[in-house]
Amino acid sequence: MKNVILMDNPKGMKEIAVNIEQFIELYNAGDAELLDIRMPFEVDVWELNFGMKIPAPKLSENLNKLPKDKLIVCACPGKDRSIIAMSYLRSEGFNAGYLDGGLIGLMTRLKGGKAKDLNI
Repeated sequence: MKNVILMDNPKGMKEIAVNIEQFIELYNAGDAELLDIRMPFEVDVWELNFGMKIPAPKLSENLNKLPKDKLIVCACPGKDRSIIAMSYLRSEGFNAGYLDGGLIGLMTRLKGGKAKDLNI
């Protein structure tokens, strides 16, 4: 845990925050996977048709489902829970970041005709 605390200092946050445009580029290139960490009741209200869906409390028992060869971009509506999930995954050896702007920001960016910018 000490390494996670040292790694996640404000200076290093720029390295692990993935902005929406970066995410779209990395996802389209096959270099990143979206990890939706919302709870099932949240997904029931508003579901995405792409990315992996593993609620944050279930991450530890689903590590074997996560890709080791891609950047895992943790996402929730904002970013608070994503930062926690990202920190946990990084402590477990995964290349992980969080979606700066969250799912709400991503959906705002992709609304209307701009949805075609994401290759699903």
